[in-house]
Amino acid sequence: MRALKSLLLTFIIASTTAGCASVNGPSPEHDPFESYNRAMFAFNDAFDRNLLKPVSEAYKDYVPSPVQSGVSNFFGNIGDILVVLNDLLQGKFAQARDDTLRVFVNSVFGLFGLFDVASHMELPKHHEDFGQTLAVWGVSDGPYIVLPFLNASTLRDTVGLLVDSTVDPIYDIKDTEALYATIALKTVDKRAELLGASKVLDQAAFDRYAFLRDAYLQRRKHLIYDGAPPKDKNSQPAPTTNSAEDQLLEDDLEKALQ
Repeated sequence: MRALKSLLLTFIIASTTAGCASVNGPSPEHDPFESYNRAMFAFNDAFDRNLLKPVSEAYKDYVPSPVQSGVSNFFGNIGDILVVLNDLLQGKFAQARDDTLRVFVNSVFGLFGLFDVASHMELPKHHEDFGQTLAVWGVSDGPYIVLPFLNASTLRDTVGLLVDSTVDPIYDIKDTEALYATIALKTVDKRAELLGASKVLDQAAFDRYAFLRDAYLQRRKHLIYDGAPPKDKNSQPAPTTNSAEDQLLEDDLEKALQ
C-alpha cells in the first residue's frame, strides 16, 4: 500500500511538472501550474459534490453524535503520534513531552482515544507534520499543487505527506478491505465536520479556487511559524471578521486546512 502511495505521489509530482507547459497566461509566483491546478480542483469538487458530501451528510444526520465524537477523537489520537515525531525532528522537546503525555492519557484513560481526556487536563492538541518539519529545516515550499482527492498542497508538503504516511499507524493495517474502510471512515468523518464551512464558502467566495489556495498557503505559514509569521511588507492586512458567518467560515476553514 505504501509503495502504491509512493508511486501515486511521484506520478502527481511528475504530472504537475509536465503541466507547466500547458499554463495559459500569467500565474501567481506561488501557483505556476494554475491551469492544471484549477482542472484538478474542479475534479475534486465534482467528486465531493456528487459522492463525498452526500455520504458525509448522511453520516452527520444518522450516526449518533457521541459516536461521531469518538471516531474523530480516535483518529485525532493516532494523528498525535505523528505530531510527537515531528516535534522531536523540529527540536520542540518540551512540546514533544506534552504531546507524548497527551497520547498516553487519551490512549489509556480515553479508551484508545475515543474520549479526549487530555484536553481537559490542559494538554492542548498541536499540529505538526513533516511538511512543517522540512520548512523548519530550511526547505522552501515550492509550487502550489492540487492533489487528486487530497486537494491543496505544495511540493514540500506533498513530500511531507508521503513521509508521514510511512509512519502512520493506519497504514500498518494488513487487511486491504479493513485499510480502505478505515481510510474511508476517516475521510467521511473529517468531511462531516466541515459541512458548515462549505455552505458558507459557497456564499462568501467568488473564486473558490483562489480563496482556498491563498487560505491554505497562509495557514501553512501560520503553522510553520507557530502563529507568529514574519511580516510581509507586500501583503495586505487581513480584513476584520464582523459576522457570525465569517467567524464560522474562519473556524471551519482552519480545521479543513490542518
